[in-house]
Amino acid sequence: MAMTTCEKILAKNSGRASVSPGDIVVADVDLLMINEITGPFAVRAFEEMGFDEVQNPEKVVAVLDHAIPAVDIRSATVMKEMRRFARTYGARNFYDVGGEGGIAHQLLVEKGFVGPGMLVVGADSHTCTAGAVGALAVGVGSTEAAAVLATGKLWFRVPGTVKVEVIGHLRLPVMAKDLILSIIGNMGADGATYEAVEYCGEGVSKISIDGRMTIANMSVEMGAKTGIVKTDEATIGYLKKTGRSPTLMESDPDARYDKTLQFDASDLEPKVAAPFQVDNVMEVGEVEGVEIDQAFLGSCTNGRMEDLRAAANVMRKRRVHPHVRFIVVPASMKIYREALREGILENLLLAGAVISNPTCGPCLGMSQGVLAADEVCVSSSNRNFVGRMGDKTSRVYLASPTTVAASAVAGKITDPRRMWS
Repeated sequence: MAMTTCEKILAKNSGRASVSPGDIVVADVDLLMINEITGPFAVRAFEEMGFDEVQNPEKVVAVLDHAIPAVDIRSATVMKEMRRFARTYGARNFYDVGGEGGIAHQLLVEKGFVGPGMLVVGADSHTCTAGAVGALAVGVGSTEAAAVLATGKLWFRVPGTVKVEVIGHLRLPVMAKDLILSIIGNMGADGATYEAVEYCGEGVSKISIDGRMTIANMSVEMGAKTGIVKTDEATIGYLKKTGRSPTLMESDPDARYDKTLQFDASDLEPKVAAPFQVDNVMEVGEVEGVEIDQAFLGSCTNGRMEDLRAAANVMRKRRVHPHVRFIVVPASMKIYREALREGILENLLLAGAVISNPTCGPCLGMSQGVLAADEVCVSSSNRNFVGRMGDKTSRVYLASPTTVAASAVAGKITDPRRMWS
């Protein structure tokens, strides 16, 4: 029976020859991720159910990343709980503040925890980022995470698959963020509800792993269960550098899809998602001139080397507008160090940016960039809901790293093509 990549992974991990959309399966989980926001609830549920041993501690990655270093007593307390969990249950893959840490979704890919054909669950909605390297990665609740801690398994309803084929190739300063915003704007916030979105085509093959992570990350913003990028030699080459020996897994040529869509990246223009919905997407020219108070470059969506380099290109020989706070957050300590060695962070600092340690904080209004009443931010993150980054009257416009950097210089939302060289 012909199957999509998603169906193949669920069939393999549930010990079945084949599965079809709508089937209910109980599958072995290859990797579980928890963080300090959802993790303590999962651990509490695990212990309250009477378990005293984690089924597969080597298959658990625990990360402190949302508001680090601790910003108040509550955040310090939940981090302390996560440290206790790691010590008590032998969770060796524990990433504390600093060191080799960073944002969880970045670490899973960067450190080679995930790869093609794996079934990955995480107690965070953007776990689908790991789909960039061919994993079936889904976000789950804390109770489901507790079940995986206890049994190493979880039940799933097999989703249908939407095929998104990308033709042509992106031309800087247009980036992968512009492409996924375009796709979400076309499909709508509920256009792929409980679907696996499979990205393929010549256009995708020319996008870096950094860019593919951006695309997979935002799949959930159109209601998808997950996003998964077709694996190729670029995937294999990247993962070999992390120490993995991955093999390709892809959909059968005659696999059945619920829907097939095609997008042309060659003539794509910079996009912006205006408040207060991610699918409220328009060309940058439609909102150009909106004055901003803050620009944010970072998060699990766009805090990678490709993003920092692109922003540095825009900022070359320019300065941040005096009325704008430009906050830059590398997605991991590894990226932080690499950007430091390349001189990117120094250049951004000299231009007037503020560089933070890796954290999710600004993205969800927890720390290091919270917005006050009526303030406006242009952000490379993934959500622009009411109150997402601070006060309920603040407004967030989502955009690519190049658009964010150009806007930081101009003091208002600006087409990055005006500053690209």
